[in-house]
Amino acid sequence: MKPHEELRAVLDEIVPRHRERWGDSGEWAGLLEFQRELGARGWSAPAWPVELGGRGLGVEDQIACDAEFSHTRAPRRIAVFGVKNVGPTIAAAGTPEQKAHLARILSADEVWCQGFSEPDAGSDLAGLRCRAVLEDDHFVVNGSKVWTSIGMWATHCMLLVRTDPEAPAHRGISALLVPLDTPGITRRPIVQATGDSDFAEVVYEDVVVPKDALLGPLHGGWGVTMATLGYERAGVIEISGNLITEIEEFLHAAARDDRLSRRDRDRGAAIYTRARILGWLGERSLLDDGGGPNGGVAGLIKLAWSTLGQSFAEYAAEVDGLAAIAGDDMRTGRRLVASRSNTIAGGTTEVMKNIIGERSLGLPREPKG
Repeated sequence: MKPHEELRAVLDEIVPRHRERWGDSGEWAGLLEFQRELGARGWSAPAWPVELGGRGLGVEDQIACDAEFSHTRAPRRIAVFGVKNVGPTIAAAGTPEQKAHLARILSADEVWCQGFSEPDAGSDLAGLRCRAVLEDDHFVVNGSKVWTSIGMWATHCMLLVRTDPEAPAHRGISALLVPLDTPGITRRPIVQATGDSDFAEVVYEDVVVPKDALLGPLHGGWGVTMATLGYERAGVIEISGNLITEIEEFLHAAARDDRLSRRDRDRGAAIYTRARILGWLGERSLLDDGGGPNGGVAGLIKLAWSTLGQSFAEYAAEVDGLAAIAGDDMRTGRRLVASRSNTIAGGTTEVMKNIIGERSLGLPREPKG
């Protein structure tokens, strides 16, 4: 049996059971329960090496398995930041003691978020100001982070801090692994236009973090950060696959219900074509790069996904008309509102264009001044 067929058998068993208990609710307790069941079955991180608790799947099998989650409409996996971003970074740069976190990420005993963006340092990550002062055997952290995904529920955070304020912006940053129940940490939900609170503001006031929580070299956090962002942007490929499935399902349902005018069909065909090209680009990039992160290609995929997501949301709302905001769940209307953040999350459109220009096209940077 192929890996994706094994996974499908698992999902066919646990997804209906989850829906019977939790319905379509995105309640954290239900998502955590689903994530832990995946971990118990050995499917939290199938791409991880076997010696780290994964299945060591190759790129083609990874793509096929990601598709199974989408096709079965499985609940979202809340360990995504730990599995896709933080975990691989710890595996590459962590100490033997820090690598003990990996098993707890797989079991969902630890759920990780990333403390990167700040009120005055979003896309310009090198401008971060959250400060960590080294005192003997510990750091004292002061500052705040915003737009922290799953920040209200995560148990741990990979936190970027400035440890050398006198160094050039990119050279005075360090990465810390911080439990979020540490005294001095306050979390506040950020309510989005949809009414959801998937993001949090996290404030650090005289937070004491042991020195051995340092991930990578002191003041060398920029390299650690770039590795993590590479994994994060490569993870957009999976998100793209989910979008493609969503587009397919919407178009099939609209055609079946005879809700598409000729103009709608033409526009739908154009959106579906863009989706298939995006899917091919993601698969091709993983195969060419051996599954590893490639900043330029991942940036291109992220740019294409974000603009396609917004185009599809606008199209679906026009096709559904009043039903977009008058239905029981207002799924189409919520999709439209939520899509406005696509070109900001995971790197703004302007940043992605710079990455593509420099790394993929070899264009020179614009001179300063």
